[in-house]
Amino acid sequence: MMTEKELVIDDIITDAMATPSPAKSMGDPGITPLSPTHVLNDSEENEPTRHPYVVVVAIDFGTTSSGYAYAFTKEPECIHTMRRWEGGDPGVSNQKTPTTILLSPDRKFHSFGYAARDFYHDLDPTESKQWLYLEKFKMKLHTTANLSIDTDLHAANGKKVKALDIFAYALAFFKEQALKELSDQAGADFDNADVRWVITVPAIWKMPAKQFMREAAYKAGLVSRDNPDQLIIALEPEAASIYCRKLRLHQMVDLGNKTALNGYSPTENVGVGMTQGDRYVVVDCGGGTVDLTVHQIRMPEGHLKELYKASGGPYGSIGIDYEFEKLLCKIFGQDFIDQFKIKRPAAWVDLMIAFESRKRAAAPDRSNPLNINLPFSFIDYYKKFRGHSVEHALKKSNVDFVKWSSQGMLRMSPDAMNALFKPTIDHIIQHLTELFERPEVTDIRFLFLVGGFAESPLLQQAVQKMLQGRSRIIIPHDVGLTILKGAVLFGLDPSIIKVRRSPLTYGVGVLNRFVEGKHPPEKMLVKEGTRWCTDVFDMFISTDQSVALGETVKRSYTPAKPSQQVIVIHVYCSEKESVSFITDPGVRKCGTLKLDVSGTESPAARREIQTLMQFGDTEIRAMAVDVATSRSVKASIDFLSQ
Repeated sequence: MMTEKELVIDDIITDAMATPSPAKSMGDPGITPLSPTHVLNDSEENEPTRHPYVVVVAIDFGTTSSGYAYAFTKEPECIHTMRRWEGGDPGVSNQKTPTTILLSPDRKFHSFGYAARDFYHDLDPTESKQWLYLEKFKMKLHTTANLSIDTDLHAANGKKVKALDIFAYALAFFKEQALKELSDQAGADFDNADVRWVITVPAIWKMPAKQFMREAAYKAGLVSRDNPDQLIIALEPEAASIYCRKLRLHQMVDLGNKTALNGYSPTENVGVGMTQGDRYVVVDCGGGTVDLTVHQIRMPEGHLKELYKASGGPYGSIGIDYEFEKLLCKIFGQDFIDQFKIKRPAAWVDLMIAFESRKRAAAPDRSNPLNINLPFSFIDYYKKFRGHSVEHALKKSNVDFVKWSSQGMLRMSPDAMNALFKPTIDHIIQHLTELFERPEVTDIRFLFLVGGFAESPLLQQAVQKMLQGRSRIIIPHDVGLTILKGAVLFGLDPSIIKVRRSPLTYGVGVLNRFVEGKHPPEKMLVKEGTRWCTDVFDMFISTDQSVALGETVKRSYTPAKPSQQVIVIHVYCSEKESVSFITDPGVRKCGTLKLDVSGTESPAARREIQTLMQFGDTEIRAMAVDVATSRSVKASIDFLSQ
């Protein structure tokens, strides 16, 4: 393997290329090539090619709930959401199923969703300790710093399982359900080769998490590695955005009027219709994350352009569950709650289900208390654990707005419930406030509130208060299914989003000729009489830079030795816009670019491998060609920690 130091890039990069992208300095009149090495493909390559797929199936793999939807390519207007699930909860609509998974004691897949929850719940406590039950596990992909194929998850009984297995089991479950539904409709077995799959992920996810989802899909047999294009990774708020701009008036609620927008012709689009140049923000509030995207519509085709890189954070509705857990710890003691979760895992799940339905009843103007059923085994186990009753614990604790009701319930005042929402909603509002202060985010006509958490009246009120009428706040009727439906539309036409913004600055380390006075002396390396500067950051793309779909960054690399089979190049990234050296603070190695040059030996004294990288899609891609022979070279970018 060649070391980084030996990697000399064909044309030593001159200073001219280090200047900022003209797009930035000219106020972005569209797409300006970053430098001579950025090429826009010929327009015909951007034309959507007629794909051979018969149907597009999108899977919304959520933190708290999941589902799928599909449309046949012959009738793209007709989006079917999956069959209703059996075993729903009171007060929760059943188009999606909880993201819960159950493995038998021998670690085989048993069930998913309501079925998993109900079966686990009905197990005898001694038995249930052996079974592996997982919920809300998707967030692990966002919170794990160096995510790898071997990252673990913890089941409710504390046992470890491989995250990749769990994600693959879940995707395989949806594959089976969807194909079964399609086969029933067709009256014959539906062939997976006819399906284009779409999986949604939060826009704020980093590349490793997106790649992890793709690896899980390969493992689940959704698609094979030989045909990666059969699977598209869609970004949740982008999918929501695609759906929202098609909304008809009768399909949404305008928070300003607080009524369904009726009285207009039902065929008109949003408000008076979205027109050329309209800018809008999509706030996708899910169970785990909140994602914010800013889009502009470009007519006549209605293509979308991203105006500012996706932002957000782990401020989803499960934050409220954590606050409730903290409240229980305050009343009953952390030691008891930790024990109870391990010893009576099914009862703990019950308690959280009871909380969930009350959480949905929270509203700003509510005056009567909310009652939460405590499972019998909670009351029983607490008495054994502490030697006194739950009622005693409540009296003794200094939490005055939670009382014990004679029917064996926790009685929470509306203020107590609202307090559980506060930290999460505060995070969202702070983030929105910062977003609206950015110069790129002006004249926002609409704010679309989507995702399951968008149904919360407390959140709606907070957003209204923050915006003070600056934009119209629109909530689609089927707010929990917005992403699902948009993901299907995206799968039917992935070229609909023409311009994105890069979330990070990406580049590689190269050698440049050493320039006295410009380069630090400690970076000098003398090789065969020539002085080189090491660790120079060769930037491919900078953070928040506009990139068009299909736009490529071109670089040429030469193997250090003629016999070399593989070129491995480390890819570095940074949140900062300008980076000089790969050793600068904030720069980290985030991936490897591999070029398989075996079998491309050529008589040419010096082989030149031309690499094309695409940053304008939802995933970063690489392609490569051996210039002398024009043969394509296998190129891949790997972002998962090895």
